[in-house]
Amino acid sequence: MVRIVDFVDEGLGHSSYLIDLGDGSAAVIDPPRFPTAHETLAQRDGLRLAWTADTHSHADYVTGSPGLTARLGTTFVAPAASQLDSPHEAVTDGQRVDLGKGCWLIPVATPGHTPDHHSYLLECDGELIGLFSGGSLMVGAVGRTDLAGPDLAEPLAHQMFHSLHRFEELPDDLAVYPTHGAGSFCSAPGSTERTTTLGRERATNPLLSIDSEDEFVDRLLGGFGTFPSYFLRLPELNRRGPTVFDAVPTLDPLSADTVAEHVASGALVIDARPMADFGAGHIPGSLANTLRPVFASWIGWLIDPGRPLIFVLSDDQDRDDVVRQCLDVGQENQLGELDGGIDAWTGAGRPVATFGVVDARDMAATVVDVRQRSEYVTGHVPAADNVELGAVADMSPRTGPVTVMCGHGERAMTAASILTATGDSHLEVSVFDGGPDTWSDATGLDLEVGA
Repeated sequence: MVRIVDFVDEGLGHSSYLIDLGDGSAAVIDPPRFPTAHETLAQRDGLRLAWTADTHSHADYVTGSPGLTARLGTTFVAPAASQLDSPHEAVTDGQRVDLGKGCWLIPVATPGHTPDHHSYLLECDGELIGLFSGGSLMVGAVGRTDLAGPDLAEPLAHQMFHSLHRFEELPDDLAVYPTHGAGSFCSAPGSTERTTTLGRERATNPLLSIDSEDEFVDRLLGGFGTFPSYFLRLPELNRRGPTVFDAVPTLDPLSADTVAEHVASGALVIDARPMADFGAGHIPGSLANTLRPVFASWIGWLIDPGRPLIFVLSDDQDRDDVVRQCLDVGQENQLGELDGGIDAWTGAGRPVATFGVVDARDMAATVVDVRQRSEYVTGHVPAADNVELGAVADMSPRTGPVTVMCGHGERAMTAASILTATGDSHLEVSVFDGGPDTWSDATGLDLEVGA
């Protein structure tokens, strides 16, 4: 009996799948760069990972399919339209891939999210088992079409309209397994659920119910927000084939003196400790990015690729998670971590910088809300200026006291570290401890809704 197991990266909004084919072999769809959980499950259940398939050249994460091929001899299936340099079996629309024991993987050309996009139908013993829709059809949404550049956004939206209609003859009860979902910048706004059925999407997905192609295109294009800058470079990295690792590399320990020398040569310090610890004392010029599921998105968005990185961590933080998340978004140049943490830095007599973490009583008159626009319009402190975190480095100059806020405080601390890293002595920055709801509860005042 065929079994499908899903694996979710909450931070990237990425889902991948392992298909247990029932004969001791398995296939993986759209695996992450380090599919450790997939390999652990396969080993536990005595499965051989015989196949791996990518639906398209991903923009939001580095694919793990070439690594599976290199380590395990797995056959890598990918659309011929992707023109990959990695060893793979290139497939085209309607071509049937024999997975064994009566199971077939059938590519369906569905350009739109990307020009090369293919979905995959899984058929076993003549029965359709599921649709792996990649970045085409999602739960309550469809994939955005502007990741290949603004000039292609509208043409790809028209292609998306026609691609979705390719599913019309498929049954309502067919399970749909998307690659992107809640938390992913690859999708137009949708549901927090990860899997669905065609019947449910036909009944509830607002974009799928639009019969007019022009209306569909207008609605789709009008729903896009910003997306991380690294999305523009990862498709080519995935096309060429990423560096393959046998395991997650370890961080080298670096002395305070060595860290200072690297910083003087252009390295960037990433402080992944909790925001309160960063505010209490950090290496001047370092970037605050608390280690959490979305750590990778901001590492990829805010830092130039190739820049040497050094990390400051707490004793109890997961070093493997730091390295993995960086490599997931193609940040490869990791020099190591400050050995002994911030105490080693201060113990060497080196200076630290601090930020005030304030509550509603001590907020500055000028408030900058660094959440995404879609979050800001649902409710914000009255008169707060919205500058998304990804644009903070380019925002117009401020003077005097400024309080930065977001939903909980982590992004606000990141923004504060960016603002002060410029050396602007005219800016007094504090970070609000909490989000708009925290402010409303403390003051008894209503949030403002809208732009």
